[in-house]
Amino acid sequence: MKINVSKKSSYIALAAILAAVAAFLLIPQVREAVQVVVGILTVKDTQEAIQSFKDYLLGFGYWAPAVSLLLMVFQSVVAPLPAFVVTFTNGLLFGWVGGTILSWSSAMLGAALCFWIARALGRPVVESLVGGTTALEVSDLFFARYGNRAILVSRLLPFVSFDIISYGAGLTPVSFWRFLVATGIGQLPATVIYSYLGQNLTGSVQILFWIFSITTAIFVLGWTVGPLVIKRIRNGSNCACVPAEEKTEAA
Repeated sequence: MKINVSKKSSYIALAAILAAVAAFLLIPQVREAVQVVVGILTVKDTQEAIQSFKDYLLGFGYWAPAVSLLLMVFQSVVAPLPAFVVTFTNGLLFGWVGGTILSWSSAMLGAALCFWIARALGRPVVESLVGGTTALEVSDLFFARYGNRAILVSRLLPFVSFDIISYGAGLTPVSFWRFLVATGIGQLPATVIYSYLGQNLTGSVQILFWIFSITTAIFVLGWTVGPLVIKRIRNGSNCACVPAEEKTEAA
C-alpha cells in the first residue's frame, strides 16, 4: 500500500533534522552537551552512569526536567543510547510518579518524531539515521510476523530497539494514532517499573534490568505463541479422534 505524505510534512521533517545538525555543528555549547551526555550514557557500569547522569541533571536546577526530556528525545531520534538509564535517573530524582510521567511523555514525543521523520522522508533517510538496512530488518520482521500487533509486542520487549520500531512503523501504512496508542500502552509498564526501581535504587541495576527483561520476554512469548500452541494441540487431538462407528467398520 502506497503511503501518501504531503510535501509540506516532508519539508518540515527535513528542516527539523537540518536545524538539529546545524545546532550541533555551529553552537559549541550544544556540541559539548551532546558529547558529555553520550559519554555518560555509554559508561559500561550502569550504576556509575546513573550517578553521573544524576549529577549532570542536578547542575541545571529547575531546568533539570526539561533537559531530561530533550535528552530523551535526542537519544530517540539520532542516538541509539540506553534510554533505561535516563528512566532510572528520572525516578531517582523526581520520584517514581514524577519520573514515570516525565520519562513516558518524553519517550512518546521521541517516538512521534521518529514516526513522522520516517513517514515524511522515507526509508533511505531512515537507513542513514539508524546505520544501514540491517538495523531496520528487526522492524521488518516484527511487522511481517505480528502485523498490527507488532508495535505493542515490541514495546513490551525491553531489549527491542524503541527507536528502530518507531522509525519502522512510519514506513508502514499503520495510522499515526494507532501507532501512538500502542506505543503508549506498551511503553507504560517498563517505564513505571524502571522509575520505581530508580526511586528505590538498591542492589545491581544491571541485574534488575535483566530480571525484568527476561520476565517480560517470557510473558510476551506466552501471549503471542501460546494461542498457536493450544490451537495445534487441539487440531492434533481432533485428528486423533476416530468415531466409534469407523473403528467398528475397520475391525
